[in-house]
Amino acid sequence: MTWVESLQKAIDYMEEHLLDSLSIDNIAKQANVSVFHFQRTFAILTDTTVGEYIRRRRLTLAAEELSRTDEKVIDLAYKYGYDTPEAFTKAFRRQHGISPSEVRKGKGKLQSYNRLTIQVSLKGVEPVKYSIVEKEAFQVVGIKREYSVMNNENLIEIPKLWEEVNSNGTARLLNQLNNGPVKGVLGVCVDKSDTDSRKIDYWIAAAHEGEQPEKLLHLEIPASKWAVFEVNGPMPEAMQKTWERIFSEWFPSSGYRHAGTPELEVYPDDDAYQDDYYSEIWIPVK
Repeated sequence: MTWVESLQKAIDYMEEHLLDSLSIDNIAKQANVSVFHFQRTFAILTDTTVGEYIRRRRLTLAAEELSRTDEKVIDLAYKYGYDTPEAFTKAFRRQHGISPSEVRKGKGKLQSYNRLTIQVSLKGVEPVKYSIVEKEAFQVVGIKREYSVMNNENLIEIPKLWEEVNSNGTARLLNQLNNGPVKGVLGVCVDKSDTDSRKIDYWIAAAHEGEQPEKLLHLEIPASKWAVFEVNGPMPEAMQKTWERIFSEWFPSSGYRHAGTPELEVYPDDDAYQDDYYSEIWIPVK
């Protein structure tokens, strides 16, 4: 099954079970990837979260039923996953800008979100620059935080961690310790699906050979085949744009899949806000 087919299978599963109690674990299982990788890929490609997509689709179908049937609002509220008519009305108004009762009176316009279909767009005008390299296992040292991938907690909190290490001297220390095979301060994302499908460990670290420095933790990065992508431009926009292109253009056409081991963002010791700043994304592939 191709990368695109896997993602479409998960979307089809959501659509077939919109009226059921959907579990993100079961949704990700349809695509044969972890919760973290599915949620991240989905958000990059659709610019919305899995939960928001489900909510929008349910409220779209609810609006259609309000328009063409005499079903009671209270019954529609329960059918589409709301505990009370009040909660349903509040969510309905937030999406459509009008209340269910106003729909029945023929007032206002509805916002319809259609079922998603994944299509590969052949762009190719601007190349995605990458290389495939193989490296033996190596050690990184640094600091670690655990984040939930639910409700975008990881996306909100990780930038705060970077602000902390840049202001308290940790980033300078890591640059000094960087004597390993990858040059620069690393953002290391570790998927914890084997122990907790809804959490990740995020490290800010440096590749380091030798004795473990005091007060820093260490992590072994396994031997891997890596797709190493060039990132050119100021942070964070250039990094975000490159991630989007990797998932929307490169993965669908490359024949590679994510290997599931830690991935790296590599930040050389320079001004990350310069227009010509160079950084890298390292993704383990198979």
